[in-house]
Amino acid sequence: MNHDVLPDWAARAALWVRDYHAGLRDRPVRAQIRPGDLLAQLPDTPPETPEGMETIWDDFARLIPDALTHWQHPRFFAYFPANASPASMLAEQLIAGIGAQGMLWQTSPAATELEQAMMVWLRRALALPEDFTGTIHDSATTATFCAVLTMRERALGFRGLTEGLSGAPVMRLYASAQTHSSVDKAARLAGIGQNNLVKIATRDDLSMDPEALRQAIEADKAAGRLPIGVVFCSGGTGVGAFDDIAAGLAVARDHDLYTHVDAAWAGSAMICREFRPLWAGAEGCDSIVFNPHKWLGAQFDCAVQFLRDPVAQINTLGLRPDYLQTLEGEGAPNFNEWTLPLGRRFRALKLWFVLRAYGLDGLRTRLRNHVAWTEELAGVLAQIPGVEVVTDPRLALFSFALTQGDAATEALLTRINADGRIYLTQTRHAGRFVIRFTCGTWDCTRDDVMATAEVIRDLL
Repeated sequence: MNHDVLPDWAARAALWVRDYHAGLRDRPVRAQIRPGDLLAQLPDTPPETPEGMETIWDDFARLIPDALTHWQHPRFFAYFPANASPASMLAEQLIAGIGAQGMLWQTSPAATELEQAMMVWLRRALALPEDFTGTIHDSATTATFCAVLTMRERALGFRGLTEGLSGAPVMRLYASAQTHSSVDKAARLAGIGQNNLVKIATRDDLSMDPEALRQAIEADKAAGRLPIGVVFCSGGTGVGAFDDIAAGLAVARDHDLYTHVDAAWAGSAMICREFRPLWAGAEGCDSIVFNPHKWLGAQFDCAVQFLRDPVAQINTLGLRPDYLQTLEGEGAPNFNEWTLPLGRRFRALKLWFVLRAYGLDGLRTRLRNHVAWTEELAGVLAQIPGVEVVTDPRLALFSFALTQGDAATEALLTRINADGRIYLTQTRHAGRFVIRFTCGTWDCTRDDVMATAEVIRDLL
């Protein structure tokens, strides 16, 4: 395999991808294999001599597609979507071919400067204040970890980086019980400790109770603990909870706490003016993360973190040894200092392609359709005897269960996913086992969404 034959194989791959997407509705959404089935068909050792591309391609076509859960399937309604629009696929092909490593401005000026431009485009698309800047991470988990590390160091006067945490006071981090497990992971890995992640009680609408937040902070201060920051939930993974960010932010400001908004899924919806009240107050926070790869058409991985002032995060994460000193490009950001990895992919290119190929109006139409179809489906399911909509739609997410109880609901979910026509996942809410439905795949249609009701009726 060399550059001379690459164009032929690249064309063959593009045709395969086109046919793969065209045929997804004919496939079961979730892989219908057992653990170890694919592994048993793979050799135990790598080849000593080169193999022909025909052989490699044939093995790919024979082994891999049936062992995939098809995230681009129009009836993938599990977890959250991981979009791959055609424009993003094309950009990803170019990213792979270019093979740039954008750790510094001078190692890839285009990667750095296009990332700067895309942060401005997205900031304006979401109507965030002009003083926000940003960077691209691999995932929201990384962005949230960076924000929590910044909270820690800001509270410690940036001494933890050099002195360690052994003599530090007990630090406390606050979030609602609806917050994603990435916050728990950040608390563990940042040296704060799971027991010092304070999950604040929620109100009836599942938003963090600001008065409970205030009381928790004041109690910790009185006990000699060190509050470091608050993480707000904007579109929770479980059932789509939204914190009252404005009310919580007022409490955090009273105590000079750093604030971070986890809008990994729902942030994309904020390109639509009518959805922005759901995260009112986010514009006043220090850090916001959202994932264009979830609902905006950008190929995974692509998580955007906006920062009101990046200095604290750069002071926390930045490290510039002699071999990273630069003689050119001073004044341009070195985005590796804003995040954990030194190496950085050219992720901005796919945002540039997506935003130009579909335009904000085209993207808004998709999002609005997903929300409308989800609301319609929830109404239809509520009319099926024995089915209860447990949490109403929040954007394109709701949950439901059978009135017969948890065992019956779990059994229904097992039948649904074994059937293969759609794919759903579960969570627990208010002590109940519930089935989540979320809409958002790129090629999804109203008919795909409404097929969910047909499947449920068939399998009850």
